[in-house]
Amino acid sequence: MSPSDSLRLPATSSSTIPSSPAYLPDNPTALVFSSPEGAPLRNGNFRRRIWHSAVEQAGLPQSLRIHDLRHTCASLLIAAGANPKAVQTHLGHSSITVTKDRYTHLFPSDIDQLIRRLDDVRARTPAAQLRPQRPISRNPP
Repeated sequence: MSPSDSLRLPATSSSTIPSSPAYLPDNPTALVFSSPEGAPLRNGNFRRRIWHSAVEQAGLPQSLRIHDLRHTCASLLIAAGANPKAVQTHLGHSSITVTKDRYTHLFPSDIDQLIRRLDDVRARTPAAQLRPQRPISRNPP
């Protein structure tokens, strides 16, 4: 994140951010999560002191990685109908290509909706109004 970015969290997350000497809402370079002393978290210490216990308490497999939560977040956003550009911004991807390459399989296919829209547009054209309406045969004789 650049200094001009801000961390925006849903209300459910905002209430769970621990208070720490390093967390200052008006400081754009402040740490969101820090050690008890206010220093940056070290991955090994965090995993040993907090992560493994939290995963166990949640009944999740110990093989769960912290980065897996990022993929879960992306999946939930997409399932909720989020625009791909919004997902890109939320995850901090450098481009929409990164997001689409990683998560395209989760976005619903729009092809049927696009075909219906094309049919609707065609039906509203003056030329379509003059043509007799007959079913289109998909299997020529």
